[in-house]
Order: sequence, then C-alpha cells, then structure tokens
Amino acid sequence: MEEVTGAQLIAEALKTQNVEFMFGIVGVPIIEVAMAAQAAGIKYVGMRNEQAACYAASAVGYLTGRPGACLVVSGPGLIHALGGMANANMNCWPVVVIGGSSDQNQETAGAFQEFPQVEACRLYSKFSARPGSLEAIPSVVEKAVRTSMYGRPGACYVDISGDMVNAKVNRSNVRVVSCCPPPPVSLADNTAITEAISVLKGAKRPLVIIGKGAAYGRAESALRALVEVSGLPFIPTPMGKGVLPDNHPNCVAAARSRALLQADVVLLLGARLNWILHFGLPPRFDPHVKVIQVDLCAEEMGNNVRPAVALLGDVNAVVTQLLESVRKDGWKYPFNTEWWSALKEKIAANAKISKALALQSAVPMNYYTVFHHISQLLPGDCVIVSEGANTMDIGRTMLNNSLPRHRLDAGTFGTMGVGLGFAIAAASVEKSQNTGRRVVCVEGDSAFGFSGMEVETMCRYNLPVIIIVVNNNGIYSGVDPETWKEMAKMGDLTTIAPPVTLLPEARYDEVMTAFGGRGFLVRTVEELRSALKLSLSDWERPSLLNVLIDPASDRKQQEFPWLTRSNL
Repeated sequence: MEEVTGAQLIAEALKTQNVEFMFGIVGVPIIEVAMAAQAAGIKYVGMRNEQAACYAASAVGYLTGRPGACLVVSGPGLIHALGGMANANMNCWPVVVIGGSSDQNQETAGAFQEFPQVEACRLYSKFSARPGSLEAIPSVVEKAVRTSMYGRPGACYVDISGDMVNAKVNRSNVRVVSCCPPPPVSLADNTAITEAISVLKGAKRPLVIIGKGAAYGRAESALRALVEVSGLPFIPTPMGKGVLPDNHPNCVAAARSRALLQADVVLLLGARLNWILHFGLPPRFDPHVKVIQVDLCAEEMGNNVRPAVALLGDVNAVVTQLLESVRKDGWKYPFNTEWWSALKEKIAANAKISKALALQSAVPMNYYTVFHHISQLLPGDCVIVSEGANTMDIGRTMLNNSLPRHRLDAGTFGTMGVGLGFAIAAASVEKSQNTGRRVVCVEGDSAFGFSGMEVETMCRYNLPVIIIVVNNNGIYSGVDPETWKEMAKMGDLTTIAPPVTLLPEARYDEVMTAFGGRGFLVRTVEELRSALKLSLSDWERPSLLNVLIDPASDRKQQEFPWLTRSNL
C-alpha cells in the first residue's frame, strides 16, 4: 500500500484544485510542504516577508480568478501574513494561506511559536480550519479554495500542525476529492432589470462607475458593448481602470469630481460606496442621486445610500442582461446633451492644467513632468502597479490602462507596501503565460521602503520588473539635502526632523544593483527617458529607476480632495 505524507497531501490537494502558484517563506515545520508543492508541479516563489508573500498570492487570485497559495511558518510567520489576508478580504480577492503550527501533543504546553492560529485567522478570513486527520486534508483544502472564490471572494486559512507534515497514511484511506468548479453564475431579477432601464432612460445626467469587481468578473466585453450601445459616460475606480480603455471616448475620468457631483443617476458596477467613492454622499454626490447598484453580495446593497434599483448577481451576467434590454428597447443617451458638454469642458480644462505642469523644465522635476514622460514610453499593454500618496493618485490620472486587470494599487484597504508583492505576482503570471507584457511598478519612496528587500526576490527569479521610485525624500513631502544638513547641525534629529521626512536622495537604485539588477539614478528628463528605454529593452533582469523630484512637489489643486476628513 502506498504511503503519503501530510506535506504531499497538501501539495496534491492544491494542485487538484488548479492552484498554480505558491508564495511563502519556509522554515520549521513547512519546508517539506514547499518541496512537495514543487514536486506536484506548483510554482513556488520564495519571498522575503510573509506579508509580501500574501499580497502576491492574493494578486494572483485577482489576476487569474483562481487563488494563489501563501505558505507561512507558525506563530510570527502567520501573524505577518495576517496583513495580507485582511487586504485580500477587503479587496475581495481569493487567496488560501497554509500555515504550519505547533505539534498537537504540545498544545497549551508553551510549544515553539505556539499561537491560536485558527482562531486568530477567523477575524481576517472567510474560512479558517485545521484538518482533524491526514485523511481530511484534501476535503479541507477543497473547501478553502472553493470558499475563497464563491460568493464574495476573500481569504481562507488552512492550519497544518507540525506533526502532521511528515506523518504518513495509506493513500487508499484518503478520500479522493475532485476540483471544485468555477463559481455559479446568478442573474438579476428581470423585473429589476426593466426598472433599471427605466431609471436610466429618465436620467438627464447619467454616469456609469466601473469598479474592480467588474474587472474580477471578466465583464469587459459585455460592458464595452453596453457603454457603446447606450452612449453612457463612465469613470473607473482606480483598479477598474482598463476594463474599458482609459482613452475610450466615453471615459470622463478626467472630469471625475464634476461627474460624481452632478450625476443624477449612477449605474454602479462592481464598486462599493465606501471611502474611495466618498460614500455616495454630499458634498461629493448630489443628495438626490439615484443609484442602480450591481453587486454579487446582497449585504452590500444599500450601504450608505439606498439604491433606486438593486441588481443582485454576477456582474458580467447582469451587464449582459442590461445590454440585451437596451438593444431590445433601442434607447441611446444622446451625445449632444448639456451633460456631455459640461463633462468635455471640464476634461479640457483639467488637461490644460496638467499639461502646463508636465511641461515644466525645472530640475528637480515635479510629479507631472515625471509621469508625462513615463506615459509616453510605457507599452500600452503593460501591467501598472502603483502605490504611494501623490505618486499613486497622480499616476492614476496620467498613466493610462487599456486592458482589464492591468492596474494594481493600494486598493480598498489603502494598504501601503503591496507594490512589490503585486509586481512579483503579475510578473510570475505574465512569465508563466508567456504574454510578453511588461510589469512596471511605480512607487513612492515611502511605499517602496515597506517591502524593498523583495527586489532580491525579483533578481533571484529573473523577473524583469521595472520599478520606478518617485523619490521626494518623504511621506507626502520631504526636505532637500541642504535643509537636512542644517537640521542635523541643530541637534538630535529625532526631536527636530518632521515626522514625514525620509533620508534625502536615498540611493534606492544601489539596492537593486547590489542584487544584480539594473539601477539608475535619475535627475533630469533626459536621464529618465534614457533609463526607461534601456529598462524596457532588458528582458533578462529587473531594473529600478530612482527618480529624484522636488520635495515640495504636490498635486494640482483638487475641487474635492481624495479624502478630506473635515468635510465628511
């Protein structure tokens, strides 16, 4: 009778569930699990921090629709991964975390790294369990994978005690569990579809908001047809960018504030009325706005704003229903309305302001100059990862996406430090699928610092990620080197240096060079363009452009800031 170990059962169960990637950091007691995963044909990427590993595994879930696995050691290892689990749950991305734990016969005795892991993970996941026996491992793994994808996607946790990893059982005693199918697709009620079309037809200032739920739901084809048949203007949320191309004639993202403020009917597709959309409330929205809400989670309906029409179901299926009704009705919102004129006028005005900032030739450069030249050189099909305060917000408006699921950022949880893990995940997927698409990770210098050692991971696996650190010497803003020197002369910097400051002109480029990648120190437009062109041509190793900008550089004045607490 063939005997198999617990490690083999975990790896084989993940492979059976079509889990293709595993990210983690090995140690006692889960080294054998990683080795068994590789033997089973799962791609294992060894990371430098469990939090980044969990970010990467969850990003794979978003990009592919099937969860990535995150493998962590007991105690502190699992605790470090909790940030990634919370982020996945908030973003509604599927991920399965496998955590080693103390031997069962040592529980409550003060075992090495003993921690109530199953209980702790319940706060951060949809499902958290430890198999009661080796025979139960395939069933528990199947349930974790299925639960991570079904309904609202999220994180799931499977705990494996140390004594189960190398324990053996006869294979004939293990229940065979097949691969769980894709999530079932549900349709909205036909009466509600009819009502939604009626509300849209009665709108004077309609607006479609495309969320990352539409990207995850693969709704791009049906949504493009709906927008073009109906003639409706749309804006994407940050990770909804690319579901329809940013340069689509119906995209009014450059007039975002006006569109949100003056719309009288909003078709909300796979987005939540949370802080990212200012809760759907005044002063950002018209107090009388009618919301047609499309979501697969019933509990989300009516959060903050009661919907005029609630369309519960799979976003792609519901958009298809709406499309069929619009085609049958023959209705189209005209382009010659005052609403379209107002939006186009605002788009032109904002473009003029941004262009003036972008064409400034001063050194050090400002954000707009940097992003203007980056946007001219990036391939249209590249995956853009972005995080940071101004870096992310300005990049969202100036770096266009033309394909769905090609922008990854701080997301619903506003998490900084996700960038390099996301970039590693995206590069691993693109490399596996041999797409030839580049991954460009645009980071603020503060955001880069959260997971900067992951550049070693990129170099180790020859992932040709291009990291662009937009370096303003601080969090939000910093100081120039001369000011820093003067402060140092005044005494103890811990009592003098503003809390937002970082070391001026830190050489992040040399961090990349130290591990064998390409590092560039960039001060001018010419150096930026030259370094980026060279990096885009190099498919053998990652690159990092350390772009020094004016520490006082800021966003253009906002009609409604991203989040203004005093106005909430």
